[in-house]
Amino acid sequence: MKLQTNVPIEKVVQPIGYEDTLLLMGSCFVTNIGEKLANAKFKHTVNPFGVIFQPLAIEKLIERAINEVFFTENDIFFYNEQWHSYEVHSQCSHTDKEVFLSRLNNTLRTLKASLQAATCFVLTLGTAWVYRFIETDRLVANCHKVPQKKFLKELLSVEDIQISIEAIIGLLRSVNPTIRVITTVSPVRHLKDGFIENMRSKSHLITALHKVVEPRKQIYYFPSYEIMIDELRDYRFYKDDMVHPSALAVDYIWERFTEVWISEETRTTMNEVESISKGLAHRPFNPNSEAHQLFLQKLADRVAALEKENPFIQF
Repeated sequence: MKLQTNVPIEKVVQPIGYEDTLLLMGSCFVTNIGEKLANAKFKHTVNPFGVIFQPLAIEKLIERAINEVFFTENDIFFYNEQWHSYEVHSQCSHTDKEVFLSRLNNTLRTLKASLQAATCFVLTLGTAWVYRFIETDRLVANCHKVPQKKFLKELLSVEDIQISIEAIIGLLRSVNPTIRVITTVSPVRHLKDGFIENMRSKSHLITALHKVVEPRKQIYYFPSYEIMIDELRDYRFYKDDMVHPSALAVDYIWERFTEVWISEETRTTMNEVESISKGLAHRPFNPNSEAHQLFLQKLADRVAALEKENPFIQF
């Protein structure tokens, strides 16, 4: 798809290759990018504790993982026939308390291992609006449909966000000094907060991120929100809810991302991966035909050749 390019993207010295291991955390747009990485057979982990929209919640989980501060009964609660934690997404919730705690702490161990192994960390912030649980006076990552009267809604200041991002980067570098960091603001509009409130939120996130970005220290900014707002202005680039980017928009933003963050050599390999994947997904009319068996053999040869040349790729 070719559109008039308005948003400049800074080139990087060390683009992503198949030898890299990526860890992505943040808003639901991370899931879209994660699917693209999965299809292209990159090594990656996406949101171990589910979608997290605001930086302080991400910081808290990373700090927990690195310092091995495991979840206890004091960190969970029972509501609507399930056990939840205000620190994680509801997709982690469970009906059994012991199973829930065990899974939370196993995921915490997995996150620590991912933080130590990753060569690139992608941080996608969704909103500067946060909710404070009145009973404990603590900010939450997810309200789990608990009545709104139990929370206070607040807007994080630019300084609050900047301090949190700097803390996240400091924590990352404490266990992984050479990790590259890509930051971005989710292109998803949080219109439930209101049109004006959404713009206030995004502006706080963008301003804070730009106070932290320093390419010489391998901390970068990718303008996914700006691309959505300034390049993809037509409503065909939104889903029916007029909030989330459509598949067409996600494809375009991914294309802009790969132009900068994926080397030309790696993009060539990605094209071969895509071609092989389409072949593997093909459903023949006659699976036992000689022609199809020959097709499968040629496909197997291509897979073997690709995996030999790129041992990090696995089908």
